[in-house]
Amino acid sequence: MPASTPRPGDQSYDGLLVADDLPEGWYLPSRFPGERDDDASEQIDAVLGYDDQGSPADSDQNETTGGRWRYLEHEATHTRVMIRLQRQLLAVPEEIRITGVIYLPWLPGDPITSQLLRELPTARIEAAINKRLFAMKRTETITGGKIVLPSGRKVSERDLLKPLGDPKKVADFYELVALQHGRLTQQGDANPSATMAEVNGVALSTAQGWITKARDRGLLPPGRRGRAG
Repeated sequence: MPASTPRPGDQSYDGLLVADDLPEGWYLPSRFPGERDDDASEQIDAVLGYDDQGSPADSDQNETTGGRWRYLEHEATHTRVMIRLQRQLLAVPEEIRITGVIYLPWLPGDPITSQLLRELPTARIEAAINKRLFAMKRTETITGGKIVLPSGRKVSERDLLKPLGDPKKVADFYELVALQHGRLTQQGDANPSATMAEVNGVALSTAQGWITKARDRGLLPPGRRGRAG
């Protein structure tokens, strides 16, 4: 995370979350969680236990430390929400995910209803942040482990490692290529392109060509020199 000193109450000082990332109806107040002028994310993490659960350096799990809490309000209901934003350094492509949510009613002591809990579109916020920070075209995960593709078609996460089909006949084909490549990488596959060739029953050069086209379309980050897949 950037080490710059924020202006008093400037929640967007580090660029992790800006007002344009929020969907209609939500806004970013000019103060940090807890009605503070300074960023108290480290203190909040300490209270909630995020600061003592960091993954070992050789772990395949993303770190839990270093997240940032940001404070949102809903214009219509005045619901107050704190969301914790965390860089997923091991994800491919790298991304920001919401790793904590705290709901507070407008008036302390009022109940939190299921309707209020449904009003926070976490997937849309994550997608907006990642598109802005990484210039990536993202998909959105919805309740039930489904993924919404650009065409509106929904696929299950467990289907990402199945054969993708003919690129000329399958809608969102290169989006699926990127998702399959990312899933294999997250599982620790040292050469995902070779595994994709095997899964899809195609030559390695064909799988590599799919990955190149996915990169060209902004669905995967540029390849790293000296790294397979």
